[in-house]
This record gives sequence, structure tokens and C-alpha cells, in this order.
Amino acid sequence: MSNNVIADVRAFNRFYTHQIGLLDEHIAKSLFSLTEGRVLYELAKRDNPTSGADLAQSLNLDPAYLSRILQKFVAQELVVMSPSLTDRRSNQVVLSRDGDAAVARLEELNDDAIGGVLENVTAADRQALVAAMATIRTILGDERRRGPLILRPHRVGDIGWMVHRQGILYNRQFGWNLEFETLIAGIYSAYQAAPRNPPKDLWVAEQDGAIVGSIFVMPTENIEGSAQLRMLYVEPAARGQGVGAALVNQAVSFARDHGYSRMRLWTHTIQESARRIYAAASFRIVETMPEDNFGVTMMGEIWERTFD
Repeated sequence: MSNNVIADVRAFNRFYTHQIGLLDEHIAKSLFSLTEGRVLYELAKRDNPTSGADLAQSLNLDPAYLSRILQKFVAQELVVMSPSLTDRRSNQVVLSRDGDAAVARLEELNDDAIGGVLENVTAADRQALVAAMATIRTILGDERRRGPLILRPHRVGDIGWMVHRQGILYNRQFGWNLEFETLIAGIYSAYQAAPRNPPKDLWVAEQDGAIVGSIFVMPTENIEGSAQLRMLYVEPAARGQGVGAALVNQAVSFARDHGYSRMRLWTHTIQESARRIYAAASFRIVETMPEDNFGVTMMGEIWERTFD
């Protein structure tokens, strides 16, 4: 592990804890400490009473420390504790009506605090910030519920981003060099410069405000009635959800609906995940050729499918 990486993470932690006030005595200008707020939130999201032991385990808190917090809440009439019907050695804990009101007020204060932090941040930067936060959670293994997958047209800045990300990802995965990045920059440029007819289209896959993949279709050069499927890519953090299949199906439907008689694509035997998606979408290999591209020797393939 690089010392620079560790230093950067620690620097971010110091900045972020200061930015959102995690070291303040009370959270979001409320009457509760950060830990007390966590306990209230945990109780609020549970539909049924819970034991103190379960609560301590969920929050990774020392049981004695949690017990003191709960006793304070009992005195403030924010929680109700009663002996368990199944285990007399433990107590069941549940929020009172005043406890529910306290959580609602804490939610308002937290929303106001976040709003204050983001007040002078532009809408575009807010979107980028939220996407970066989602990436952090995904990479560090947060089992959160992901939002729906959205396929949208590309916007200003998307093409540059896709060239950048694919250049990095394919270098990491396959060792492809700058020749690949240069090639795909030209491919995207050719797509943008192509006339509207014969039909073409490009889709960006977005989830939780972040780009997670893309694909486009344009006419195959020098083959009448043929569409070319190009530049399928899916972010590593989004793989395994069917993003690639959704993009390919969208491209195939577009080509069929716009009167193309066939569809072709170029890939390589080392791109195993993509090849499985193409096979599932009824593409078949029609040509193979040895290649020495992007600093790597490999086997290239042309896949094709026809439309009835």
C-alpha cells in the first residue's frame, strides 16, 4: 500500500469530518451527540422493538456505553424499555412518541446542515459529488440498494469522459496502451461527425447520478444496410447487474426498428464478458483474425446477426 494513498485518505477524512461537523459536540446543532443520533436513527428504522444486545451489535457499540445512552433516553422519555417476553435477562427497546418526534427534528436539522454545505455548490458539481460518494460506498463494499438504471442521450462532456474511462479501464484489464485511447477518440469523433441518416444513436447508462456504461450504433462502413455496434463499456462497480445486456439490447432494437438488415461488431477473444453478452443477443462469430494492436498480441473477432 502506497504511503501517498494512505496520506490522501487520511487527508480526505480530516477535511470531510470538519466539513460536516462530525467532531462537534452535538450533531447538526441538535441536543444529541453523533453516537446518540446513530442510536435514535437505528431505533427509528426498526419496525419492531429490539434488544439492547442486538442494537449494540448493529451499531458496533460497547454494550455498557450503549446502556448509558439508553438510560439517558429513558429519563428524557425518548425510548421505552421493557423486559423481553422470551428472555427475561434482556430488555426490549422502542422509541416513544417523543422519540419519533426527536428523530423527525434531527432529520430536519441534518437536511439543513447538508443544505448549508452544498449551498454554494453548482448543480453539476452536486451531481458529481453524489456520484463520487456512491463510488466510495460501492468500492468499500456498502451493500446499499442501488437506484434504477437509466439509458439517456449523451450530453456535453460525456464523450470525453467515456474516452478517458475506457482508456484507463482497458489498460488496467488488458494492458492496452495509448494507441487504444487514440483509436477510440477517433471512433467517437467519427460518430459525432456522421450525418443523421442512415440512423445512428448513442446511449449513456446512468445509475445514482453516475455514468456506468455506454454504447452506440452507426452505419457499417462500406456495407449497405448494416449497422455497427460500437464501444460497449460498463464500469467495474456496475457489472453483474445486466447493464451490458441492457445496452446491447437497446442497440439491437434500434437497428432493427430503423430498417437495418444486419448488425456487426468487432471484439477480441480476451473480452470474455462482452462475448457472453453478444452471444446471448444472438450474435455469431463470422470472422477471426490475429492482431497486434494496442501493444498486445491477441485474436480479433467480427460478430454479426441478421434481422428477419
